[in-house]
Amino acid sequence: MSIPSPEPKRRFQFILIKPSRYDDDGYVIQWARAYVPPNSLAVLYSLARDAAQRAALGPDVAIDVTVVDEFSSRVRIKRLLSLLRRHDGFGLVGFVGVQTTQFPRCLDLARPFRAAGVPVIIGGFHVSGCLAMLPELEPELKVALDMGISLFAGEVEGRLDGVLQDAANGTLKPIYDYLKDLPSLESQPTPILPAKHLRRTLQSFGSFDAGRGCPYQCSFCVIINVQGKKSRGRTADDVERAIREHWAHGIRHFGVTDDNFARHKEWEAILDRIIEMRERENMNIRLMIQADMLCHKIPNFIEKAGRAGANRVFVGLESINPANLIAAKKRQNKITEYRANLLAWKKAGAIVTAGYIIGFPFDTPETIRQDIEIIKKELPLDILGFTLLCPLPGSEDHKVLWEKGVWMDPDLNLYDAEHMVTNNPLLSNAQWVELIRSAWRAYYTPEHIETIVRRAEASYCSMSRLVALLWTFSINLEIERIHPYHGGILRRKYRRDRRPGMPIEPIWSFYPKFAWDFATKSYRGLRQLIMIGRIARRVRKDPNRFSYTDQAMTPVSDEETERLELFTHTDTARQAVEHAHKVAHLTGATAA
Repeated sequence: MSIPSPEPKRRFQFILIKPSRYDDDGYVIQWARAYVPPNSLAVLYSLARDAAQRAALGPDVAIDVTVVDEFSSRVRIKRLLSLLRRHDGFGLVGFVGVQTTQFPRCLDLARPFRAAGVPVIIGGFHVSGCLAMLPELEPELKVALDMGISLFAGEVEGRLDGVLQDAANGTLKPIYDYLKDLPSLESQPTPILPAKHLRRTLQSFGSFDAGRGCPYQCSFCVIINVQGKKSRGRTADDVERAIREHWAHGIRHFGVTDDNFARHKEWEAILDRIIEMRERENMNIRLMIQADMLCHKIPNFIEKAGRAGANRVFVGLESINPANLIAAKKRQNKITEYRANLLAWKKAGAIVTAGYIIGFPFDTPETIRQDIEIIKKELPLDILGFTLLCPLPGSEDHKVLWEKGVWMDPDLNLYDAEHMVTNNPLLSNAQWVELIRSAWRAYYTPEHIETIVRRAEASYCSMSRLVALLWTFSINLEIERIHPYHGGILRRKYRRDRRPGMPIEPIWSFYPKFAWDFATKSYRGLRQLIMIGRIARRVRKDPNRFSYTDQAMTPVSDEETERLELFTHTDTARQAVEHAHKVAHLTGATAA
């Protein structure tokens, strides 16, 4: 006869919040449906759920886990404080995956919890990046410590039990620093969020990190200084477990959040496992992955990624000017390999998304406009996202400016890659912001949208998904003044959720303005969607659509380095081609 377990005497409330940020008008950016869920929140939820199942605070204490993603849910502070009061304040509020641009909002959310005496801890890339790269605490971190908030730097696998025990005992440390002790990810609980949260994303998207770390040295990158420059990964068994748990809740689409999945040591075993699940069990798994511009040189990588359901890939293009790539220490990008890489992904039927950074040392308005036209003609890209070069705390770029005493905007809310946060000798900050907006307009013209659709149809990629992405990227910044990477469907605004210091608008002003704003944005968005939809239907009716080709879709040839503008438009481009020819000649001579 089994003896029932005794009911726990106390219930510890562990509240996990992923904060959003403020828009230019001071309102919290929030959506009815976010594009993808935050993987950092999924990681913390899974670890917290595991701690609760293991009774990490002892057999007489239950751990209740509450999750709030502010990008798709309002943080109802009064309700959360009421929950904590019902349990005599026995709990911890953890702000998860806080990026630099989210830090001001995070502090504003933390204040009422601290005023009520609730323990609070903040983790994420901003805290970790600052502690990793700077010799002293940044002012905003000092503000957090002065409020009695604890800071967590590094990764929480293997450390969460200790943090929870300290919170339960009232002995939280001011700073937990594990940056020099990065954990193994093998056999750790795999990321997932409760199904109701996943359904608040477009297409009910799930996410997981198969690995962390990146071997490259890009000076604008924070990840290498927080997650390390060596790849640490989950096993194929771990990834299968993550996918199957999501699948049981009806989740079919996944974002693999590795900064560079191609450099995961076990990429092939993971892809083989997913291929087996797709082909033997008819599990229609779809993946969105990130990979570098040399991944086509890894035997079988792109072919197997396609078979594993990778129907969308993000590649770090950043620039087609070799001088800019060298200045940013992104030496792994070779313009002579761009077309081979992108054509390989097109052959696999993937929608190819890339990032282009504006504001590098050798950028001018003229070179940027020229680059965009070259990309449109000669590179088979589908989606191109433009950002301003941003010295994010935790990056080498930020550290160099900090050491030189160069002015950087103290308002962290602006560190979103949409605002210029440090001075540039070529243009004013306002001119740079206008330049990035004109870059979006130059790429997403109706004529080029039709070219993208024709290339996609000839490559047998998902047309419905491409139309949705084209709509999002072509209109989001224009109507919402928010980068598509931070976007979603149906913007929400709450009158009282405004940045402190900005006035709360009266009811008679706020709601009519919001209704008019919603109506005009909906009209512009619908008009854009109809335009793209008409283009897609026209292309699909073309009997010769599968034989479409253009300069970007032609196979790579030796002669193209002499005639394509990609390779001839600057001295550094010509030098890069010459260097590539020398390397190829020497390699061939050695092999012979």
